[in-house]
Amino acid sequence: MEHEIVRTRAVIFDVYATLLHVGAAPADADARWNRLFEDMLGARPSLSRTEFSVRTSQVIALQHAAARARGIPWPEILWPSIVSEVLPELARLPVKKFDEFIFLQMQLGRTLRFAENAGECLRRFYERGLVLGIASNSQHYTLRELGDALDGTGLNLSIFDPHLCIWSFQQGFSKPDPHIFQIMTARLEARGIGAGETLMVGDRLDNDIRPAHAHGWQTWQLVPASQGDGKANGDFRQLLDALS
Repeated sequence: MEHEIVRTRAVIFDVYATLLHVGAAPADADARWNRLFEDMLGARPSLSRTEFSVRTSQVIALQHAAARARGIPWPEILWPSIVSEVLPELARLPVKKFDEFIFLQMQLGRTLRFAENAGECLRRFYERGLVLGIASNSQHYTLRELGDALDGTGLNLSIFDPHLCIWSFQQGFSKPDPHIFQIMTARLEARGIGAGETLMVGDRLDNDIRPAHAHGWQTWQLVPASQGDGKANGDFRQLLDALS
């Protein structure tokens, strides 16, 4: 979606495949899965990683179907609850240790790194006084993953206005549900920031760009420079140039 970016006062970011590049699972993921259980529970895992993936997908499908039957078209789950149902032996872990298990388990399914030039982009926008927020299909561990990535840039989560951060796991529904964007639009308006002064930065047309555009926001579809096809806007370096 090519268009000129006009006056911008707020920038709302997606997280996965936008601020955080998502890569393949670690090569030693299965071995680390076994060690995780041995370290946390003193026993070998009751399920293989593949079996765990199949079982959790089944539970998620059931929860999604139940939510859709209640009129929620894009439901969100709570990942720790899913994991607890599939691995009931985790109930004996203290809360902090259970949270650590969830976080470490997630690191076995994919690798993450901060997107190229994302740190510089955030720093420049923050220093210019732009209001920054998040609209992410996410879980609680997402905050730690993003915080860890920001640590390497000298930034932290405090650069994002907490009232302009919508994490789907706290809502019970997820993008592209229009309520995500309606809530954010109302909160921005309460700050005196209009929809046309708000920029959504995300990678997906269906989850980020189209629903934001439908609410009158400006949009920037993020793609690596090497993958640009003329339909998306570009990478973080090009975004910086567009807003300079």
